[in-house]
Amino acid sequence: MKGNLLYAQSGGVTAVINATAAAVIETARKHRGRIEKVLAARNGIIGALREELVDTYAEDWRSLKGLRHTPGGAFGSCRFKLKSLEADRAHYERLIEVCRAHDVRWLLYNGGNDSADTSLKISQVAEQLDYELGVIGVPKTIDNDLAVTDNCPGFGSVAKYVAVSTLEASFDVAAMAESSTKVFVLEVMGRHAGWIAAAAGLAGRGHHEPPHLILFPEKQFDEADFLARVRETVETVGWCTVVVSEGVRRPDGRFLAESGTVDAFGHSQLGGAGAAVAGLVKDELGLKVHFAVSDYLQRSARHIASATDYYHAWAVGEAAVKYALEGRSGVMPVIKRRANRPYRWEIAEAPLSLVANHEKTVPPDYFREDGYGISSKARRYLEPLIQGEAYPEYRDGLPHYVKLRNRLVRKRLGEYDV
Repeated sequence: MKGNLLYAQSGGVTAVINATAAAVIETARKHRGRIEKVLAARNGIIGALREELVDTYAEDWRSLKGLRHTPGGAFGSCRFKLKSLEADRAHYERLIEVCRAHDVRWLLYNGGNDSADTSLKISQVAEQLDYELGVIGVPKTIDNDLAVTDNCPGFGSVAKYVAVSTLEASFDVAAMAESSTKVFVLEVMGRHAGWIAAAAGLAGRGHHEPPHLILFPEKQFDEADFLARVRETVETVGWCTVVVSEGVRRPDGRFLAESGTVDAFGHSQLGGAGAAVAGLVKDELGLKVHFAVSDYLQRSARHIASATDYYHAWAVGEAAVKYALEGRSGVMPVIKRRANRPYRWEIAEAPLSLVANHEKTVPPDYFREDGYGISSKARRYLEPLIQGEAYPEYRDGLPHYVKLRNRLVRKRLGEYDV
């Protein structure tokens, strides 16, 4: 089978998702006899529905090389969830119509859990409509919550950033604690899974090293116990660093930082867990406290990306093209760990049905006995993922990142509202 390949990015971007994009494009170019063009949907699945398709072969080789080390999503991403086949059948049929119009025979969808579900449904619709289309899900998420895969491309770099930030900020707090700030609170992402918060635990070892307390979504927040431990830490150490996941919940199940609004996927919009915790410390303990929200910084910090994460991101992109050319569909390349020290891993194939709508949270034995830190088992899992630095090229003191032309191919269908 010959034809074109369509690649799309979805959901929150990462420091290394463009490395996956570069791997897809460069690997596909080695098979010009079968893959005539690599198209990219502008702004993810929305661009595919609108027939806004980028011709990646119009980019020069320097830009594509620089793409490997550029953060963000080079083709644009989106938060747009396709519903069930019954509820959203028109959208699915439109996607197949666009693929027919542009002779797209392979679709690679680079995203997280919702994207895996979408990829699976598209593969099913293509089969129902008798259109030969290989659909490959490509893993990406800083939340590290995809099932089957050992870890998710994008997570290693955010883990490194959070661990480094926790370590460095703690030196600052320690220096000022005698006459100024006693408590520092860092809020990190993680709605239901506390993997990012857990990564902060790599900054130190033992109860007296930062972060002294980590608040996980998997652990119910006990306000009285937490405040008692902050007081005890300040009395013993002289200061206290706290890392809190945005998804920490109250005893009644409500998010500590629930705003009352929802995002495009229907998830509760979060933000403010760090401020809430800092407010508690100030009001109840009377201690001077500072808080920070890592927010977009944690997932866009390409200047300190993990080399391990970069290699993972490249490998899943390369494997996705390989699976497509081998006639696979409804599958995803995943990372299989073979050993911790030295870290050894390989790429394996997993059915999307085992990935979609499954969420991997932090296992109980990864928590410290008191529930406010990570265990040695968690450390053994996390440490290999932050190893090495995949620095971008620097010019005039700043990272040199690229911006693609993103030239669109001519539309062949009518307009479509999304």
